[in-house]
Parts: sequence; structure tokens; C-alpha cells
Amino acid sequence: MSEPSTSYGSRPAPTGSAFELFAWLFMRLSGVLLLVLALGHLVIMHLINNVGNINYEFVAGRWSGELGMFWRGYDWLMLMLAMVHGVNGLRTILEDYLRPGKRRTLALSALYIIGIAFLAVGSVVIFAFKRVV
Repeated sequence: MSEPSTSYGSRPAPTGSAFELFAWLFMRLSGVLLLVLALGHLVIMHLINNVGNINYEFVAGRWSGELGMFWRGYDWLMLMLAMVHGVNGLRTILEDYLRPGKRRTLALSALYIIGIAFLAVGSVVIFAFKRVV
């Protein structure tokens, strides 16, 4: 009789580095939180509201209204978690498939620069937005 497996098919928790353990935990927690945020977004934007009514005025009204900072924070949290979750996942894949060296360093550098740039541009759009009438 064989021993039951203790692995559940996921990547095991790393034991070597505190950063890798943090990144492993972050992926699990951010994934659950992203699921909740994305389902909330889906319900609000596609079930409660008619998709045909979602345009500039809809978003501008949502970000400028009484709950404007709540909605900006909600959208920013979703953006931030999605970007960091995605970059961390791609970092893991690159480290699994690229040997240490110049190619890996170049690929990781490009990944971090692009990820930071998208997060910065998205943050500016969300928080510096001014409604134009």
C-alpha cells in the first residue's frame, strides 16, 4: 500500500529564503482577494449596470461622486494586486526556465520596468483623474 501524498498539486512553500516565502504567501492571498474584487467588479459593471451604459460619463460619475475615493481605491487595489500578482508569477516562471546569467537578468529587469511603468500610469490615471464636462 502506498503512502498518501501530502502534496495537493500546488507549488510547495519555499524554505530557503524569506523573500520567496513572502512571495509564495502573497500569491495565495492576492489570488483570493483578486477573485473577490474581480467578481465584485463583474457584478457591478455587467450585472447591475447595463454594459451599453458603461462609458466615460459612467466612470467619471463613479469616480467623482460621493463614494469617488472608495471606487478609486477599489479600482486601484484591483490594479495593484493584479500587476504585482502577474509580475510575481512571471518572475517565478522566468526563474524556473532561464538559467542565471545575462538573459535572466535582462528578462527580469524588463519585467520589473514594464510592471512598474504600467502600475505608475494606471495609478496616475486613477488618482489624478479630473472630470471633463
